[in-house]
Amino acid sequence: MPQKEKESIISQTVSKYGGKLMSFIRPKVKNTEDAEDILQEVWYQFSSLTNLSEIVNVGGWLYRVTANKITDRYRKKKTENLEDFVYEDEDGSFSIKDILLLDESAGPEVKMFQDEIWKKLFEALEELPEKQKLVYIENELNDKTLQQIADEQGENIKTIISRKNYAVKHLRNRLRRLYEDLNS
Repeated sequence: MPQKEKESIISQTVSKYGGKLMSFIRPKVKNTEDAEDILQEVWYQFSSLTNLSEIVNVGGWLYRVTANKITDRYRKKKTENLEDFVYEDEDGSFSIKDILLLDESAGPEVKMFQDEIWKKLFEALEELPEKQKLVYIENELNDKTLQQIADEQGENIKTIISRKNYAVKHLRNRLRRLYEDLNS
């Protein structure tokens, strides 16, 4: 790939995903400087790739790498017990978001579990139809409201709610095993 074409792809990708990735990273780290460092590491890794055009899903790749960079940063922190972070909410479903968003005080066993959750979450997300996956990522990981997503996509709010519900059901089923392993 010619250097000029590579630079163009990098520039377009940074423009398209820079703000989204920062919004994804920022709530999960201690301060803005840490978030900027992680984002810089992601862009460095992306720009170091030899064949950018071979990445089928650039957004998925960026979120996976970003999640790994966040997890790597967590690994360097102090320890706490995993049991403190596992619970069922009022409808009995497993809430993974709180575990995934733990701050730097969580310990190594939590980090290993987070790695596994991120891995299983992204595997399960890849199984979803594109529109369901997009709604889930925008709502849960990028903290957009369902109404914002509906407006951005020019869709009826009920359609967006339905897509989110299908995505959540699929993810619950796929992640239930992880939850059961945790409580055994």
